[in-house]
Amino acid sequence: MRILLSLFFLSFAHLVYTQPKTDALLQNILSTNKDTIFQKVLDNPNYYRLQIIYTQVNRDKYNKPSFKNYYFNVDSLLYFNPASTVKLPLAALSLEKLNEQYIKGVNKFTSMQFDSAYHHQKKELYDSSAENYLPSIANFIKKAFLISDNDAYNRMYEFIGPQTINENLHNKGYKNIRITRQFMSFNEDENRHTNPVRFIDSSGKLVYNQPMQFNPDSFYFAHIIKIGKAHYNNNDSLINEPIDFTKANYVPLENYQKILQSILFPSSVKSRQRFNLTKDDYDFLHQYLSQYPSETNYPKYDTAQYYDSYVKFYFQNNTHKMPAYVRVFNKVGWAYGFDTDISYVADFKNKIEFMLAATVYVNSDAILNDDKYDYETVGNPFMYQLGQIIYNYELNRYRQYRPDLSNFEINYEHRDPNNTRPAIKDADN
Repeated sequence: MRILLSLFFLSFAHLVYTQPKTDALLQNILSTNKDTIFQKVLDNPNYYRLQIIYTQVNRDKYNKPSFKNYYFNVDSLLYFNPASTVKLPLAALSLEKLNEQYIKGVNKFTSMQFDSAYHHQKKELYDSSAENYLPSIANFIKKAFLISDNDAYNRMYEFIGPQTINENLHNKGYKNIRITRQFMSFNEDENRHTNPVRFIDSSGKLVYNQPMQFNPDSFYFAHIIKIGKAHYNNNDSLINEPIDFTKANYVPLENYQKILQSILFPSSVKSRQRFNLTKDDYDFLHQYLSQYPSETNYPKYDTAQYYDSYVKFYFQNNTHKMPAYVRVFNKVGWAYGFDTDISYVADFKNKIEFMLAATVYVNSDAILNDDKYDYETVGNPFMYQLGQIIYNYELNRYRQYRPDLSNFEINYEHRDPNNTRPAIKDADN
């Protein structure tokens, strides 16, 4: 049995002595935005559990990038619920597992089906959003990135298995990460068991069968995390106690920044921090991290509900439109009042680029699971203002060498007007 206990002792010992990090440069940039909501959050960072990492990307004369992080109130002990942002590492790990298994006839486009073999597990034999109506890792990644679909996360979790998820991320140096839960009302034991999975060819013939997996590893939960004054439980009963996140998914913001950097700029990180991906895998991730629902045929999403800036918080204003010359390669998450966005922004017209990772907690009634969060009034407006103040700063920042961003110029899909399949209006995300 491979035990993670020692890893968590080491990581927790490291966490105990960390202090919140704030850099004067970023603090000064943020202070120039006088928007009332923005300044209210900025002035109360601990109340809003605010953390920001702004990453400058500078190129040399050979277009080689270097990265400089600036922090505002970044503290690995200041917990935020990662919500759907965990779909980012799971997408990369899913592709990595396919590559390392190297099973003939099995790749990200191969059809797959999920059986059930344990309490409350759910089968998935078909996927109505896919072109061939069958699930695949490729289609799960599309759904996870385009609109942040939850079932896609669950199925990637089941395919990789929680033991492999955590071991591989820890081995890459992300030792403080803990991913232990699916987005279903499973108990700890149920989350340790994952569905049997089979891959099939176009005729339905079995290519590869993966039996149910069980994660025997121990986790270290010494850091108690309780948030709020009350919460609703799974039976919709009000419990007048904080909600306990001690055993929930946990990913420090700095880990997310580095994971996204490793996916977009693999040669810029240490070899151990990279995912074992092919060029085609990287191209696929880059495309769907930045493609819009309106450009995509399968899945086909209702563009009134899932507009272009739907998962682009830093550019999400009332128009719901994105600048034609800007692409955002990112993953967002929102749950329990936490709003989080980990992004790389490329402006092809003005030749600028930067990374921005931020999380904010907006739950004024301090009751969790009541579906009464302040996303629309505080969280999303704050994220938009944050994105715009950094974007405008970058527009005016001096660079010795303007970047050649051609590696990120992607030939995106175009919605086929002859595609008569009904558009998806309501997905679980």
